[in-house]
Amino acid sequence: MGRDAWKMIGRTPSYIVAVRPLRKGAITDFEVTQEMIRLLLKRVGVNRFNRPRVVICVPSAITAVEKRAVTEAARKAGATEAQLIEQPMAAAIGAGLPINEPMANMVVDIGGGTSETALISLGGVVALQAVRIGSFDIDAAIITYIRREYGIAIGEQTAEEIKILIGSAHPTPEEGRAEVRGRELMSGLPRTIILSAAEVRVAISDPVNAMVDSVLACLSEAPPELAQDLIEHGIHLVGGGSLLKGLDLRIAKESEVPVQLVRQPLESVVLGAGRVVESYEELRDMFMGARR
Repeated sequence: MGRDAWKMIGRTPSYIVAVRPLRKGAITDFEVTQEMIRLLLKRVGVNRFNRPRVVICVPSAITAVEKRAVTEAARKAGATEAQLIEQPMAAAIGAGLPINEPMANMVVDIGGGTSETALISLGGVVALQAVRIGSFDIDAAIITYIRREYGIAIGEQTAEEIKILIGSAHPTPEEGRAEVRGRELMSGLPRTIILSAAEVRVAISDPVNAMVDSVLACLSEAPPELAQDLIEHGIHLVGGGSLLKGLDLRIAKESEVPVQLVRQPLESVVLGAGRVVESYEELRDMFMGARR
C-alpha cells in the first residue's frame, strides 16, 4: 500500500496489477478499498474483539452515494462506527487554527485528485469552493505536454519527479532544467530530452489556473467582516499539491491576500482526523451533516 505500491506502477509483471481504489475522493474499487481499510485497522491492533470508531476525511463535494460507499466499506472492514469529516475542516484542526472563534480561517487543501477552499468560522464552513482537480492532474498535464511536443511517452512517476524538480506556478529566481528519459513514440526506443521550468509552467497552466480560480471564487463569497479578517490572518495552504513551487506567490498575487504554507502540509488532514478521534464526543459537530 501507499508509497511502496506507488513505486510499482508501470513496473509490474502481467500477473500483478497496481490499482488506486480511490480516485478524486470517490471509491473506484469497493472490494480493494474495503481490504485497504481492513489492513490499516489491523496495523493499529484492531481485531474482531476490538472494533473501533473510525473518522474518514473526504472531499466536501462528495455525493450522497459516495458517502454511503465510504462508510459501508469502513464498517465492513471492521469499524463499529464510521463518520466522515470534510478534508478542509480536518486540515484546519490539524494545523491548529482557531476554527471555533468568530474569525475567518481560510484553508486551501490541494490533494491528489481534488482542490478545496473553505472559509471557516465558529466551527462551521461559511463558504466553500471545490474542484476535482489536484496534483495528479498536474502530473497528467506534464505527460500530455511531453507526448505532444516531443513525441515521447513518460510514466506517472517520471512526471511527478519533473513536477517536484522544476514545476512551478509562478516564475522563481532559480529556474532550472531537468533531464527527462522516456520512450520515443515513433521508434519505440529510449530517448533523453532537456526540459525547462518555463516549459513545465506552460504545461501545467490549465490545472493550476483552475485551482487558483477556485480560491478566488471562495474569497468572493466571504462576508465583509470575515474578508477583513483574511487581510490580517491570510490564507493557509495544506496538502501535497500545495508544495508546488510558487503556488503561494501566485495565489497571493492574484488575491492580494497573504498566503502561507502550514507547518505540516502533508500531515495536516490526518492530524486533524486524529484529534477528532481523540475528542470524539466533543467534536461531533464537525462530522458531515451534523450541523450543515
